[in-house]
Amino acid sequence: MNVKESILTRMNSDKYKPMTIYELREVFGFKKDEITELRKILNLMEKEGLIYQNRAERYGVPSKMEMLVGMYQGNIKGFGFVIIPDKKDDVFIPLSSSNGAMDGDKVLVKITSTKQEGRRQEGEVVNILERGNTTIIGKFEESRDFGFVVPNNKRIYQDIFIPKKLTLGAKNGEVVIAKINTYPDGRRNPEGEVVEILGSTGEKGIDILTIIKEHNLPEEFPNKVEAACDAIEDTIPEGEYKRRLDLRDLNIVTIDGEDAKDLDDAVSVQILPNGNYYLGVHIADVSNYVKRNNAIDKEALNRGTSIYLIDRVIPMLPKKLSNGVCSLNPKVDRLTLSCFMEIDKTGKVQDSKISESIIKTKERMTYTDVTKILRDKDEALIERYNYLYKDFLLMEELFQVLNKRRMERGAIDFDFEESKITLNELGKPIDVSPYERAVANRLIEEFMLVCNETIAETIFWANIPFVYRIHEDPDEEKLLNFNEFVHNMGYTIKWQTKVHPKALQQVIANVKGKEEETVVSTLLLRSLKQARYSPECTGHFGLAAKYYCHFTSPIRRYPDLIIHRIIKSYIKGEIDAKMLGKLKKDVEYASEQSSIRERIAAEAEREVDDLKKAEYMKDRIGEEYSGIISSVTGFGIFVELPNTIEGLVHISSLGSDYFNFDEKHLTLTGEKTKKRYSLGGKIQIKVSRVDLFTREIYFEEVEDEAIEIPLASEENRDTLV
Repeated sequence: MNVKESILTRMNSDKYKPMTIYELREVFGFKKDEITELRKILNLMEKEGLIYQNRAERYGVPSKMEMLVGMYQGNIKGFGFVIIPDKKDDVFIPLSSSNGAMDGDKVLVKITSTKQEGRRQEGEVVNILERGNTTIIGKFEESRDFGFVVPNNKRIYQDIFIPKKLTLGAKNGEVVIAKINTYPDGRRNPEGEVVEILGSTGEKGIDILTIIKEHNLPEEFPNKVEAACDAIEDTIPEGEYKRRLDLRDLNIVTIDGEDAKDLDDAVSVQILPNGNYYLGVHIADVSNYVKRNNAIDKEALNRGTSIYLIDRVIPMLPKKLSNGVCSLNPKVDRLTLSCFMEIDKTGKVQDSKISESIIKTKERMTYTDVTKILRDKDEALIERYNYLYKDFLLMEELFQVLNKRRMERGAIDFDFEESKITLNELGKPIDVSPYERAVANRLIEEFMLVCNETIAETIFWANIPFVYRIHEDPDEEKLLNFNEFVHNMGYTIKWQTKVHPKALQQVIANVKGKEEETVVSTLLLRSLKQARYSPECTGHFGLAAKYYCHFTSPIRRYPDLIIHRIIKSYIKGEIDAKMLGKLKKDVEYASEQSSIRERIAAEAEREVDDLKKAEYMKDRIGEEYSGIISSVTGFGIFVELPNTIEGLVHISSLGSDYFNFDEKHLTLTGEKTKKRYSLGGKIQIKVSRVDLFTREIYFEEVEDEAIEIPLASEENRDTLV
């Protein structure tokens, strides 16, 4: 045990009382002339947030000195919150107690008042352990003798002061990146310098570029990565044809969106002599080109995932791979990893086989065309793809079988309407509409799900380190709150020691097609935990699956790529004790890194969507729409329109009445008028204001009465879900 560990062990002891550096020197046997060395160790531990020195210059661990370490989340009004890992409640920080903390900083906070009825616990930032921002992106505003940058991040309430000589010639209104040289102290604003000018506000592409810069997303591949890609042969070596399973004569197709260029999955379906289905899922063998720890692999791990920002993609792999030699483009030979599954008429996988293979897809199909063939019976398309028509019918049949089995075991299938945002050549949004999740989309989803489960179960029983996709059981308190809400609408969830996903699935089934469907589904989703990657196989709650992983998208997700490497080593019998050690470290790091990058990508994608939705509604101020109340808060109601766009009706625009917020039942009720706004209620609104800077849309009500959700029947009320 080293000195650092010894100090922590001692300080975490129940008998320990905070000591001075001199007392610690004696306890740990440091000589008098070694006090400087001990001070360095203590200072480093304090910087890491492991220990804290109080005003009496005594050291102890934060948790025993009413201190906590967490992440500071700012607010545009100056106050903030400290989010503590593994703690349910955050800590409110008044402006006067922030002590220079900025959004994203890792801080040490002292609790000044505990949680009471109606009030959260409060605290004071006593030490900033690690700064979350070294640069700030925002709009430059110039004055005669100086300038300042107004941060795009609305959680940073202070402007960045820029001395005149450090403006880099930025002009009023330009979007810039400012480096922070001096952080805020008391009432003094942070001070910095302009290091890059992105362009003028309103210039094509600047808005999305700003979000890319804010999240520090990679824009170009390093030269050594591009060079490594250039060295890859476009043709397949003859040796690969000899050693792989040759599937080029099989009816294999890709089915993707019209705009997709990185085609990493293809499918085939046959009927076996015993009447069972034989599903083949064929995935691009990216690992053949991207070897462990080479330049491409390191960059892919750093990126973690491809990011889709409406009119552009930030790929995980360079285009030569993602759109070229790895992409399963039509009617060309491609290297793949194929998973064949024998599936009986009940949807159970009876047997499976994984093989390195080579395929040649027959067609590059789109979701639109396959849906027209299966749902609309489009005669022209059926004629055009006549030689594949029976395959498509068989795929639909298998999809129904698999989906039925998955629903029967209790998988929760949220049917949210995602938005499709269409931009013109200038990057301006010209249409926002729900994206249809039709039969072809669902068919491919179902095939990928069963494949991912099959792969995960196979490797789990092989007892090899692996990257699993897990979804932990929901927090009981959140579920209790959700249960109380749906009970008021006539639905009941009952569970004893543990809730089964089937109980929640039944709620989704009961609200299907009703006015409250979107609201109930959204609230349930918020009650569940976020899926993540893990080296431990703990199951996937939402899918009601014991074993699950991501195997089917190695072009755009790093976990799939590392999984391919593991599987290939497994089927070749190459895994020995030495490799097991390497794999264990690889999957632990890849799981954590991929989960982090996934969250960053999702946030960037959401912000771009919000930005373009706000821009779209900016041209529709004054127009009226009918919507559904999607959220109720103490400061107003959020309304979602049929095109998926959401806006706020602020409480101040609801009239002169005083409204009481009921947090349990999520309602706003007027004291005088008794007018009530309930979650899921219909409401007529008009667009009143759009703030592009904060990406916020504001509505005003134009009807006298808000329509509430009708309660479910007494029969539904007593149903055991």
